Amino acid sequence: MTLKVAAESNVTTLRSVLVKSVEAGWRDQATADREWQALHYPGSPSYPRAVDEHQALVALLREQQIEVHHLPAAGGTGLDSIYTHDPLIVTSRGAILCRMAKSARSEEPEAARPWLEAAGIPVLGAIEGDGLLEGGDLVWLGPGTVAVGEGYRTNAEGIRQVRKLLAELVDEVIPVPLPHWSGPGDCLHLMSLISPVDIDLAVVHSPLLPVPFRRLLLDRGYDLVEAPEPEFVTMGPNVLALGPRRCLVLEGNPITRRRLEAAGATVLSYRGEEISLKGGGGPTCLTRPLLRHS
Repeated sequence: MTLKVAAESNVTTLRSVLVKSVEAGWRDQATADREWQALHYPGSPSYPRAVDEHQALVALLREQQIEVHHLPAAGGTGLDSIYTHDPLIVTSRGAILCRMAKSARSEEPEAARPWLEAAGIPVLGAIEGDGLLEGGDLVWLGPGTVAVGEGYRTNAEGIRQVRKLLAELVDEVIPVPLPHWSGPGDCLHLMSLISPVDIDLAVVHSPLLPVPFRRLLLDRGYDLVEAPEPEFVTMGPNVLALGPRRCLVLEGNPITRRRLEAAGATVLSYRGEEISLKGGGGPTCLTRPLLRHS
């Protein structure tokens, strides 16, 4: 099998994604009960409810004519491995294996290698040494332009390495310093603060955006849909674009949804009390785009 991949965009039409089922990631309730505290979850998630939520999410994606591929279970991975966006970056030239800041997630990039090989997807390279890079920190702002959050999950050395690995695809890499927020124990990515949903429209949480980066977005012609403070903690700014101005949000963010619809977006939602709110991973986190095109 040789799977076609090309995902150098956050907003063009989504054709295929990589996910990992709760059954493959968590395995059982005992695993959830054993691991949730070390991962700073607010409580132990319910395995059966999480299975139902994830299956419903996959069914919704398929209803949108999106091909869904599944990562298999792998030793050394745990609850967070259902967030397939973070350990990989996928481009038309192949996949980049990230290097995770959370020790509990350190095995995830290499665990994906056998699936990549079976799918015929070349490995373009890997973040190594002192470099840290997680997929949730990399946002495509347009052809040849990426913004990369620099914080507790991605560091300057990781940005230097990914700039080199993307050299033939990217003309501009924009480092974006991230705030301390609630500290290194939590998980704050750049995509916690911004989700493009069209070439000129993005959902943001401005109170935590660096001023120079927010100005850059406005200078480049973006209209900004503001996710309010109460909906930041329920992942209002974490929005998966299914295509230009067509997107998927986590249920429980009605203000963000109304503002998106007022901006001309078609908005779908999914239920994610267990797979999203407990683990801090929204719709972008649960999906690794493999193929997008106009």
